[in-house]
Amino acid sequence: MNLRFGVIGTGAIGREHIKRISQTLAGAEVVAVTDVNQEAAKQVVADFKLNANVYPDDKALIAAEEVDAILVSSWGPAHEASVLAGIEAGKYIFCEKPLATTAEGARRIVDAEIKHGKRLVQVGFMRRYDHGYVKLKEAIETGAIGEPLMIHAAHRNPTVPETYSTDMAITDTLIHEIDALHWLVNDDYESVQVIYPKKTKNALPHLRDPQLVIIETKGGISITVEIFVNCRYGYDIQCEVVGEEGIVKLPEFSNIVTRKSGKLSQDILMDWKDRFIDAYDIEIQDFIDSISKTGEPKGPTSWDGYIASVTAAACVKAQESGVTETIELDERPTFYEEGAKTNEVSA
Repeated sequence: MNLRFGVIGTGAIGREHIKRISQTLAGAEVVAVTDVNQEAAKQVVADFKLNANVYPDDKALIAAEEVDAILVSSWGPAHEASVLAGIEAGKYIFCEKPLATTAEGARRIVDAEIKHGKRLVQVGFMRRYDHGYVKLKEAIETGAIGEPLMIHAAHRNPTVPETYSTDMAITDTLIHEIDALHWLVNDDYESVQVIYPKKTKNALPHLRDPQLVIIETKGGISITVEIFVNCRYGYDIQCEVVGEEGIVKLPEFSNIVTRKSGKLSQDILMDWKDRFIDAYDIEIQDFIDSISKTGEPKGPTSWDGYIASVTAAACVKAQESGVTETIELDERPTFYEEGAKTNEVSA
C-alpha cells in the first residue's frame, strides 16, 4: 500500500518533491496539497496531473483521513506549527529545514514527539544521503584515517539574491554543514567564532562576504568552514577530514573532461539542485521505505533539528559579537539514542 502524502507548501522545493514522489520514487503518492497561495496549489495539481485534493490550510490537510504523512516545504517560520499539529495528529512528517526558526521551537517539537512516544519526524538534511558524504562517514567510522583531528570545509555559491543577508550565511547556507559535520564525526559542538576576511567587491553593501566559521567540538576537533556566496565561478561544496593517519576528501562532482584549444577543462555546476539531486531522491525514498519496513523514519531526527537550531543561533551571535561563543546543548534524550546509532545511510 502506498504511503499517502499531503504536501504543505507548493513553492520551488515543494514542487520538486511532488515531482519526485509522483514520477520517480516508489511506494508513495501525493493525495493532498495546500499553500497560502491557493492558485499555486491548484496549479501544481494540474501540472503534475495529480489525483489530489487541494485543502484551504495546513490544519485541514493534516486532519484529513486520506493523509498518512505530511511533507512540510512551506515558509520556514511556518514549519513549527505544522510539525506540532502533525505530531498531535499522529502523522508521519518529513520537514524541510529548518525544523523551527528558534532553538525553543525545535525543543518544543522534540518534547512533543517524546510525549507522543514514537518517532514521527525526519528533517530534510539531504547531505547525509549524498554518496560522497556517505563514503566520508564510512572512512571515518572504519578508522581508515585514525582519529579525526580537523575538518576543512567550504560552501560557495556563484551569487545570491539582494534579499540575502549576512545572518542567512548561517541560517540558510552553513546550516547544512552544521548538520553534516557533527554527523560525520559523531561529536557535538562546543564553541564557535566567526571571522570576516577581506570583503569581495561582488557582495552588495549590506552583505559581509566571505565569512570564516571556526567551530570546536566537545571531543576537541577543530572545524573551519569558508562561506563565500559571491564566488562567481560556480556552486562548490568542499570537505576534507584530517585524521591522525591520513586524510579523506569529498570527491569532486563527476563531469566530463574536455581537451580543446590547448586547454584541459571540466565544467563546474552552477545550481545547487543539480549537485544534490540524487541525495534528495534517496532521502525521500528512505523515509518511505523506513516507514513501510519499521513503522518509523530512520533519517535525521527532531533532535538533529534541535542541534542545528542551537548551533545556528550561537553562530549568528558570534557574527554579531566578534568573539568565541559557547554552544550550549541540552542533554540528548534517551528517546533519540537508538536513532543516533542507526541514523547512517548507505547509498
